[in-house]
Amino acid sequence: MEESSTGKWGWMKMREELKKVGTTAAPMAVSSVLQYLLPVVSLVMVGHLNQLSLSSVATATSLTNVSGFSVLSGMAGGLETLCGQAFGAGQYEKFGLYTYTAIISLSLVCFPITILWIFNDKILTLLGQDPTISLEVRKYAIWLIPALFGSAILKPLTRFFQTQSLISPMILTSAIALCFHVVTCWTLVFKLGLGHVGAAISFSLCVWFNVIMLLSFVRYSSACEKTRISFSKNALVGVGEFFRFAVPAAVMVCLKWWACEILVLLAGLFPNPKLETSVLSICLTISTLHFTIPLWVWGCC
Repeated sequence: MEESSTGKWGWMKMREELKKVGTTAAPMAVSSVLQYLLPVVSLVMVGHLNQLSLSSVATATSLTNVSGFSVLSGMAGGLETLCGQAFGAGQYEKFGLYTYTAIISLSLVCFPITILWIFNDKILTLLGQDPTISLEVRKYAIWLIPALFGSAILKPLTRFFQTQSLISPMILTSAIALCFHVVTCWTLVFKLGLGHVGAAISFSLCVWFNVIMLLSFVRYSSACEKTRISFSKNALVGVGEFFRFAVPAAVMVCLKWWACEILVLLAGLFPNPKLETSVLSICLTISTLHFTIPLWVWGCC
């Protein structure tokens, strides 16, 4: 009898915990998938142009992920510790300061990454990649530089909302941004004839559009009244502390991310790099989309 009641209590506790996790994780997974669909849309649009454009965008997406976006995403993970502790302790001013510090830190990291992207055609050629593809990769990456700096704001903002369990605004803004990207990308790529460069411009515009929407919510919504603070010089003081948490978090995220993305660069070494990189990028894009859901569910736990 005692074992039966203990087992029943255990199942009730498990259902309660699953409900708590699902309430946060499911909406967060939806938001993450919507954000991940942005480069997928770019790849789909460019895929209707020619094989060179598709292989160039595939290689550029892999390279920019490896050297840029994965680094920012990993470093922003440092906020999960800092902001989580501050918000749980009711230290809302410190919570806001941590967010400012993260934005400053990630923005500083963007400058050396930008230099790397400007000369990535030479780097790719030295690594044995096709010179024609390498040149197109450079063009695409240069137009993604605005998106890089936009992500330096967007990544910390995502953690800012996630820590407060404000997931609905992120779902709404991500959905609007995705629709905006579909229309803008199609217009720039096909109607204005900008080709794969148009996809990069559209992606950059979309990232900043999402940033503006989230910042507007922080500015005018009563839900962020406690954590909404003015910028202070104290945010600069915490840069060193933030990097102590951000660097290990970035290493963990980057190693997992690089393991997949490096395959696209390796595909460029085959005899027919345009075909190989195109096919592999499509396969990795679809598989990564599936992995995005359990990754964010685990992160919310």
